[in-house]
Amino acid sequence: MNASTQAAVQHDPPLVQTRHPSAEWLARAPEPTLDPTRRIIDPHHHFSHHWGGFGLDDLLRDTGAGHNVEGTVYVQCGWEYRTSGEARWMPLGETEAVVACAEAAQARGAKTDVAAGIVGYADLLEGDAIEDVLVAQIEAGKGRFRGIRCSAARHDAFKHGVLPRPPAGLFADGGFRAGVRRLAKLGLSFDAWVYHTQLQEVIDLARAAPDTTIVLDHIGGLLGVGPYAGRQQVAFDEWLSLLAPLAACPNVVVKIGGYGTAVYGFDFISQPEPPSSLTLANAWRPSVDAVISAFGAQRCMFESNFPVDRASASYATVWNAFKRLAANASEREKHDLFYGTAARIYQIGDAARGI
Repeated sequence: MNASTQAAVQHDPPLVQTRHPSAEWLARAPEPTLDPTRRIIDPHHHFSHHWGGFGLDDLLRDTGAGHNVEGTVYVQCGWEYRTSGEARWMPLGETEAVVACAEAAQARGAKTDVAAGIVGYADLLEGDAIEDVLVAQIEAGKGRFRGIRCSAARHDAFKHGVLPRPPAGLFADGGFRAGVRRLAKLGLSFDAWVYHTQLQEVIDLARAAPDTTIVLDHIGGLLGVGPYAGRQQVAFDEWLSLLAPLAACPNVVVKIGGYGTAVYGFDFISQPEPPSSLTLANAWRPSVDAVISAFGAQRCMFESNFPVDRASASYATVWNAFKRLAANASEREKHDLFYGTAARIYQIGDAARGI
């Protein structure tokens, strides 16, 4: 190892990894399904060789475990990229592979419309020049392609995730903002994955691209590791202070979930038994209530974030927790949280049928 390489290694921040529970652990302490007829669109899941692996059979096993999951939205994670050709075209392989899974699910008569919406990847730093890739993604999606996600999640104190670490200040780049604005011209949305320390960057992006719908993933990355380990209230207060200005951007909506991601600091996977849905609901309630209060149910949607959030509990238990969290909401609010907002934003389900 030469001196420059050694110096780089010495200054590399520690890696925070999401752990993968065993099937045996997930199967412990099963629960009856709450409100089993409640219509659900799961607006955020992946297929992946990471996180213990998660394919079509795994998803259908989960969506068939008791809840009424009518459709899903697949969100990019670098899965099955093309392995040859120019780099800018390689992400189309992910869309092609997801469409194949969706068509296979249909052929098997699955009750869930798998990947009714697809959020893929394109390098928006290309600005307006990225339009040819976006058009190709739409064509590859065969009527399912709905948007682009580019992760900006980055903190100098640690590294996390299976994707390459994004550059600092990604959302402020002029070319990137032009790329985000280009999405609106093609009827596409933008999914933003950041940590709470970067929420001002999302606010600034939303103001710079007011015609583009921006979906904030995982309640905005409320950190519980690195400098926030053991200082959850500090993190919560910082995060909370940015919710109002974020909600003041009418083009921003929020996905509620992602709590199994390691950077949130919950460590249920270390327990001998998986937590109950009541335990999860109690742990998540402060941030869930704050988000819904700031944005309103019509701009919020519950998400599974599976397979990552298997680190919290089984799919069925996670959705039970969401139903507990929404127990005091009106019927209209429940419909928005579990179905309506996702259907409208991603133009699937009833929204795609004009209902």
